Amino acid sequence: MYKVQTLNNISKTGLTRFPHALYTVGADLADPDALLVRSADLRGLTIPASLKAIGRAGAGVNNIPVAEMTARGIPVFNAPGANANAVKELVIAGMLLAARNLPEALAFANGLTDADDAEAAMEREKARFAGSELAGRTLGVVGLGAIGVKVANAGRALGMRVHGFDPHMTVDGAWQLSSDVVKAAGLAELYSAADYISFHVPLNDKTRNLFDQQSLASTKHGVVLLNFARDGVVDLAAVKRGLSERRIGRYVCDFPHAELAGDPRVIGLPHLGASTAEAEENCAVMVVDQLRSYLEHGEIANSVNFPHTRMARAGEVRIGLSNRNVPNMIGQISNTLGSAGINIAQMHNASRGDIAYNLLDVEQPVAEAVRAQLAAIDGVLSVRVI
Repeated sequence: MYKVQTLNNISKTGLTRFPHALYTVGADLADPDALLVRSADLRGLTIPASLKAIGRAGAGVNNIPVAEMTARGIPVFNAPGANANAVKELVIAGMLLAARNLPEALAFANGLTDADDAEAAMEREKARFAGSELAGRTLGVVGLGAIGVKVANAGRALGMRVHGFDPHMTVDGAWQLSSDVVKAAGLAELYSAADYISFHVPLNDKTRNLFDQQSLASTKHGVVLLNFARDGVVDLAAVKRGLSERRIGRYVCDFPHAELAGDPRVIGLPHLGASTAEAEENCAVMVVDQLRSYLEHGEIANSVNFPHTRMARAGEVRIGLSNRNVPNMIGQISNTLGSAGINIAQMHNASRGDIAYNLLDVEQPVAEAVRAQLAAIDGVLSVRVI
């Protein structure tokens, strides 16, 4: 029986995918095999020794101590793309809010209290809210992953010219991207071409302050920035300077700042990107299926710190083993099993940077003493007998 502890409210549709005969799922469980979270911050918490995996029902994992989990041989799963449509639709909404001056227009309309004079006031004042159409404008998309590709394709569907930049674009992403999207050679080229710039990258050391004060020199006057990725991707100081110099016409983001509150050119939303019933359900279903595949079969898909690993089962028992990616690990593992009289029926090894992960199907039972011998090999991080 596996125990999965939930640290946030998780879609019931996702949780029902845990079979009752194999899983106990709840918010208050001791010694869990897995944690399932959305926004709960695990950094600084004591992670139980029983833990084998963490599932994040969403894309970002900034609330999870990934490096610490990697050192313990614990894969961290997320749900990339499960909320892509929800974010894409909000980006489109953000562009429309900015292009048509809708926040100001709504505030004006809501302030009309004299029913007799309302129509005349609207006719008199509506010219103040005249905007522009998206068709014919240029959209720059930074990051062409699951969300960025959808945003780029949506821009083309709206009649926009679209420039995209992603030096690490996947083959799958390339297949899905409209052939009409111009592939920019660099960020400066994209910034200089775009009337709207939308960011869709994870937050890490390379993307923090990806748009900074130096970037302002490349942008068009009046550019609209849209940040529905992560707060730190766009430098707050650059936004403030860009607004003061009128280089930035609008800043639309899902991460409002007190320092920008009250500026009519800033449209701040309270982190609504994935806040749809459909997205929450999609994320939960995806991450639950990934946790089950790992716990029951040792397989890995959509882990942020472990390599993708799939292998159809053969033999009597399966071993899942993670280790530092150094020479002679396979030899030591094979020798340990061979010395115990255990034959390997099939094996799959994959690596991701400094980490390697192995699935071994063997033809004899694996005693706890043998598992302990494997775990004692220098460089081995975790060993599971499944």
